[in-house]
Amino acid sequence: MSNFGGHFGGGRPHHGTSTMRCKYCRTTLTVIPGERAIQCSNCGSVTRVRRADRIPLPMMGPMTAPFQRARGNKRAVLIGITYAAGGMRRGSGGQLRGPINDVKCMRNLLCHRFGFPSECVIMLTDDQRDPFRLPTKDNIRMAMHWLVQGCSYGDSLVFHFSGLGAQVADDDGDEVDGYDEALCPMDAFQRGPILDDEINETIVRPLVPGARLHAVVDACYSATVLDLPFLCRVARNGYWQWEDHRPPSGAWKGTSGGQAVLFSGYSDGKNNFAVMPDAVASLGAMTHSFIKAVECEPRGVTYGRLLSSMRTIMKSGGMGYDMQGPIGAPMQHHKVANFSGVQSYSRPWAMLQEPNLSSSEMFDIYRKPFVL
Repeated sequence: MSNFGGHFGGGRPHHGTSTMRCKYCRTTLTVIPGERAIQCSNCGSVTRVRRADRIPLPMMGPMTAPFQRARGNKRAVLIGITYAAGGMRRGSGGQLRGPINDVKCMRNLLCHRFGFPSECVIMLTDDQRDPFRLPTKDNIRMAMHWLVQGCSYGDSLVFHFSGLGAQVADDDGDEVDGYDEALCPMDAFQRGPILDDEINETIVRPLVPGARLHAVVDACYSATVLDLPFLCRVARNGYWQWEDHRPPSGAWKGTSGGQAVLFSGYSDGKNNFAVMPDAVASLGAMTHSFIKAVECEPRGVTYGRLLSSMRTIMKSGGMGYDMQGPIGAPMQHHKVANFSGVQSYSRPWAMLQEPNLSSSEMFDIYRKPFVL
C-alpha cells in the first residue's frame, strides 16, 4: 500500500498562461503557475520568474488523501533520481546511475544501524511503478511536509537527496552569495526546480525544541541548499570556524527551537563549467563517504571527526572502502564519483568535492556527538 497519495498544490489544473525567455539561451519558456523559477529544456539552466510575470495559484484547501500517519519518532525521506525518463541529461550520454543505489544504502543504514522503522522511511525513486512514489515535484513536496508534520521533542528526522542541483539568481536579498540553490525533481522541465527558500520553510522552520533534522544532499550546487544560517569551514589541518550566512534581508532561516544539520558537497568553484554528471558512475561520493564514515567510526563520533573521515574517504576515491553486509550490499564493486557522478572533463582525476557542514546553530564540532 502506498504511504501517501493525492495531489498537492500545483498538481491541479491551472488557468492562464504566460511565456518568458531563458536567461542563457533565449529559448521561449512557459511560466508555471505558482512557481518562481523555470528550468530550460534546451540548455538545462534555471531562470528566475520575475515577480511581475508570476502567475498566482487559485485558493485551495489542504492536500487531499494525505500520507498515512506513520508516527514513529524516527522518520526519513530518501529521494534518488536518475532522470532516465525526463531528458535532464542532454548531451551527457545517458542517465545518472548512482542515486537509486545511494537511496537503498541510506535506507539500509538507517534501518539496520539506527533502528528507523521501515514503515517510517519513505523512498522516492524514478524506477517506481507507484505514481505516488515517483520523485515528482508534488510528491517531494508532500514527502517533506509529511516528514516534519507534528514533529515533537525527541524526534530524529532524516532528509536525503541524490540527484541534480541548480543555481538561480536570488531576487529577495536573502542569499549572501546572491544565488539561490535548488534541487531538481524528475519533472523539473515541466514544473521547475525546488528552491532552497521553500525547502527551508518546509522542513527547517517547523522544527520544535528537541526535534533534530539531519540532511544529506548528494548533488551539485548543494552547499547551502537548506538555507541554514551558519556554514562551517574546516581546513585540511583541522582548523574550523563558523561563517554567518544569515540573510542580509533579515529574513529568519532558523528553526522553531529544534536543530537542523546539513551534510553536503562543496566545490571550490574553479571548474564550474567543466563538470558534468558521469553516466557510468553508480555511487555518489557524498552518500558513499557519509555511510562509510558512519560505519567506520564508533558510536558517539563527533561531527568534526565524521567530516574528517568523510574527507579521507573522498580523497581516496572510495578505494579500499568497500562496505560489507546488508548496509553496503548495493554499493559493493561500484564506481564512486562526485555529486552522484560528477567528474571533470579537463581533469577527470581531480577532487571537485569536499564534505560540507551547515547548521541552524553554531556548536563545537569536535565536542558535539553525531546522533541519529
